[in-house]
Amino acid sequence: MAIEIKAPTFPESVADGTVATWHKKPGDAVKRDELIVDIETDKVVMEVLAEADGVLAEIVKNEGDTVLSSELLGTLSEGGAAVAAPAAAAAPAPAAAAAALAAAAEEAILSPAARKIAAENDLDRNAIPGTGKGGRVTKEDAVAAVEAKKAPAPAAKPVAPAAEAPIFAVGDRVEKRVPMTRLRAKIAERLVEAQSSMAMLTTYNEVNMKPIMDLRNKYKDLFEKKHNGVRLGFMSFFVKAATEALKRFPGVNASIDGNDIVYHGYSDVGVAVSSDRGLVVPVLRNAELMSLAEIEGTIASYGRKAKEGKLTIEEMTGGTFTISNGGVFGSLLSSPIVNPPQTAILGMHKIQERPMAVNGQVVILPMMYLALSYDHRLIDGKEAVSFLVAIKDLLEDPARLLLDV
Repeated sequence: MAIEIKAPTFPESVADGTVATWHKKPGDAVKRDELIVDIETDKVVMEVLAEADGVLAEIVKNEGDTVLSSELLGTLSEGGAAVAAPAAAAAPAPAAAAAALAAAAEEAILSPAARKIAAENDLDRNAIPGTGKGGRVTKEDAVAAVEAKKAPAPAAKPVAPAAEAPIFAVGDRVEKRVPMTRLRAKIAERLVEAQSSMAMLTTYNEVNMKPIMDLRNKYKDLFEKKHNGVRLGFMSFFVKAATEALKRFPGVNASIDGNDIVYHGYSDVGVAVSSDRGLVVPVLRNAELMSLAEIEGTIASYGRKAKEGKLTIEEMTGGTFTISNGGVFGSLLSSPIVNPPQTAILGMHKIQERPMAVNGQVVILPMMYLALSYDHRLIDGKEAVSFLVAIKDLLEDPARLLLDV
């Protein structure tokens, strides 16, 4: 019986996708719920799983092809046997089937990213030690295996070129052309759109991080113990301060829809996260109702999912305000670009000790520059500056967050 392998049903915000990777070839044995093909959209990578045990009979859409929602990708022969080399005697057939099933079972403990790295670098999947849950081989395990393979013997076998970006020797004039991913292309499109369609302006301020750092150092161990390993970082304080400031300045939490202004009675805060595929912005829903532990735990979960390519479209859709932390990469000052249809974005930066004048005395304090980029069509300069000052005041005196003052 032939089973159709179809692309996922895309939400309204996603027009189409691209076939990123086929994990099986025609004739390969497939187990139920095993990953067959990855579909890349401009937001996330969506996995297509097998609906039943069988053999991949046909591939209709090849890697790189554009597919629409629920479009046919290929067919699966239910209950078939893997196509071996020229059929020999009937005796080895059970052994071949057992081997195919064993191989499929072994593949099941590899994450999609690890499986792709193993295939591209000709790694023995059985030889990669897994550090994930239940012995699952993670992307980091596969990368470590690649490095271990490269280190001992540079002059191994003259295999064809790897798909990874080459390391060019000094003086080389080699070029490598690779297609831009859909996510990277969409990011570029939206950034250009934002700059061309908005009256974008950025205002700056600085915040003394010492009160937050002292509070964090005092309670971080107790916090982690009480909340089952969730670590107390700085982002949760910024999210709470931002949600409080958004209540006071609702225009910063609004969006423009045609000739209408849409004011949101909730704070869905997007948190920019870097991944191998590019910048993604998962959303903290109703962040104004979340505790510090819930914020930190959710952000940590999003970070792990971003690395593994597991973020869902639902987790990345929407958002009324965004926070971007370039400080983790060492950025001292930058002007973030608003993510439309939102009207503002807060940029965090590196904490740098600087001499500051306090009560007529020079004191060395850990300072951070803050940047608020906003759409001047909706937000006036006074409102933007007051919003940023409110965040600064809340962070420099964290008790204000509890007292709502």
